[in-house]
Amino acid sequence: MQARYRKVEEENKEFADRYIEIEEQNNNLANLYVASYQLHSTLDYKEVVRIVQEIVINLIGAEAFHIYIVGEKTGELELEASEGQDGAVATIPLGEGLIGKAAKTGENFFADRVAWQDPTPFQEPIAVIPLKIKDSVIGIISINKLLIQKRAFTTMDHELFTLLAGHAATAIFSAKLYSASARKLTTLQGFLDMLKTQPK
Repeated sequence: MQARYRKVEEENKEFADRYIEIEEQNNNLANLYVASYQLHSTLDYKEVVRIVQEIVINLIGAEAFHIYIVGEKTGELELEASEGQDGAVATIPLGEGLIGKAAKTGENFFADRVAWQDPTPFQEPIAVIPLKIKDSVIGIISINKLLIQKRAFTTMDHELFTLLAGHAATAIFSAKLYSASARKLTTLQGFLDMLKTQPK
């Protein structure tokens, strides 16, 4: 009888653990959906970058990180935003260091150890996630410190990195195109208005 009771107790514990795991997965799926929706909810470039920052902080649990975008004219990584760490360089040539190499190859980088008390040196990130549209890298996210309670990257984090690599890249690229076309339209409209006011 005692053996049967222990067996039932073990089964109940397994069921409870599985239930908690499924609840966590459902919560994570909901977070993924919200993050994806937010990324595509605006065409304002600065707002899109801010949303990417919020996703990296709130869903991935990063405390210190940097966002670089590939410059159209220079072809180099240009610093777009930083959080939790000073001293990031303004531009990084593709292929230079861990960050430039990840941008050139399009492959994620993860350090063996990710839990640190203080941010790692800027040039020694614990993770680098290229932002890609198909095979084209349009930028990267370089992480130098996780929140204190986060000791490792989970499977969910890797799914979020995949989401960021695609959705964030598309949202940033679309917002940049929209901003550029809006500026050109404004310039063109101003030119047409000037022509209309010219004396005949």
